[in-house]
Amino acid sequence: MSADFRPKSDFLSILLERGYVHQCSDFAGVDDKARNGELTTYVGYDCTAASLHIGHLLPTMMMRWLQKTGAGKPIPLMGGGTTRVGDPSGKDESRRLLPIETIDANKTEIRKTFTRFLTFGEGKLDAYMSDNAEWLTALNYIDFLRDVGRHFSVNRMLSMDSVAMRLERDQELSFIEFNYMCLQAYDFVELNRRYGCVLQMGGSDQWGNIVTGIDLGRRMGTPQLYALTAPLLTTSSGAKMGKTASGAVWLNADMLSPYDYWQYWRNTEDGDVGRFMRLFTELPLDEIARLEKLGGAEINDAKKILANEATALMHGREAAELAAETARKTFEEGVVSDALPTVTVPAADFDAGYGVLTAFVAAGLVASTGEARRQIKSGGLRLNDEVVSNERAVLTREQLTANGAAKLSLGKKKHVLLRPS
Repeated sequence: MSADFRPKSDFLSILLERGYVHQCSDFAGVDDKARNGELTTYVGYDCTAASLHIGHLLPTMMMRWLQKTGAGKPIPLMGGGTTRVGDPSGKDESRRLLPIETIDANKTEIRKTFTRFLTFGEGKLDAYMSDNAEWLTALNYIDFLRDVGRHFSVNRMLSMDSVAMRLERDQELSFIEFNYMCLQAYDFVELNRRYGCVLQMGGSDQWGNIVTGIDLGRRMGTPQLYALTAPLLTTSSGAKMGKTASGAVWLNADMLSPYDYWQYWRNTEDGDVGRFMRLFTELPLDEIARLEKLGGAEINDAKKILANEATALMHGREAAELAAETARKTFEEGVVSDALPTVTVPAADFDAGYGVLTAFVAAGLVASTGEARRQIKSGGLRLNDEVVSNERAVLTREQLTANGAAKLSLGKKKHVLLRPS
């Protein structure tokens, strides 16, 4: 971006001010389209799991700002077709190919997320959800090679980061993965033809795939297309954003409770509070500037505001307030709240004496009984707020609290209620 470039559209101004932008193929072109409300934009989401995760939030928030500022129509694109191939970007090995039934089930679950962030309807700027299976599964292979494949340079494809990194490490790249960028590029052309889509947004690891789509569009006679990518985020300590010791931070409440989602944001590192507020909430920038200056114990108040606002966007204000109140009762009053994440186990197993190692695995607080043993040796596990010291201990009904559950804790911040069914 030129040092003297000053965006005239609210959309691009907000994205630049709040830190969403890593690269853009043509700032002036995107800005002009946004000012005129003509920036129909898509972001692609492959259906590799039954939920998106926090790593998908950045481009989703960018689509939200696109709609809120009146800059254009957002199109979340479900990868019902491309998921059958597998994106090699950022991967050291081939993705596991999923059955079509699993892809369709994942697609159904993922769609629910977007209703939280976007307004769908028939209006000019209302979001429209598309699925590339509509055109990719109908392609004739020979026709595709003749009409589309002839525009791709294998030399250039080999230079793409997603391919080059695998080849440099002598890691196998399957032919089907090699074709992924061709299909993604064709998605851009097809979306332009169908809906007038002119911009693709995504993470910075998608830059090569997106500009390949721009080049394909030029060769196949589309109007000028554009690329805009967001930075791949890491925390202040260098960890990948959205990864925890127990796995990905899912957006689907069935895979990660609103309480655990709230806790993820509450546990943000001090140095990340302001940055995450700008990216993952809609708080005014002057309010964020005030909050990120807080020091000492007061930074915890800012973290709670971040957790409240981020959780409200994803799960609704009521769920955010319940999570905040549950955390307050749990940490400040020591009260066992029914709103804590709950796992049920068969009553018969519980009545027979439920091994403490198995209990912590069942609660999802540790991945294995071996990990549970290691945590016990370091004093990391608690049962009803008492440190577990005996790995042979068993849970019985006598250890259930007044609400009929046992409270299992990993460290000071992760708590689960274990309840016999």
